[in-house]
Amino acid sequence: MAAFATIFLSVFLAELGDKTQLATLLYSGTTPKSPRLVFFAASSALVASTGIAVAVGQAAHAKLAQWPTKLIAGIAFILIGAWMIVAHLRGA
Repeated sequence: MAAFATIFLSVFLAELGDKTQLATLLYSGTTPKSPRLVFFAASSALVASTGIAVAVGQAAHAKLAQWPTKLIAGIAFILIGAWMIVAHLRGA
């Protein structure tokens, strides 16, 4: 249960205010269809993309078992953050 809570909380916090959530917010405000349609479509998309991430993560771990995957993920997040900062400073 502790692992579930950790994963849930980290993914939940990471998703707050991201582009996916903003797109869902816009769809729910502009789609004349039922809000349930937006909810189920967005939920299905999140489940599908999460499934892909889990599969890729398992495959990567199998190939990179000797590498510290948390370190690799941390470095990747730092590089993405630096790239975003540079893009912002350049006005992109």
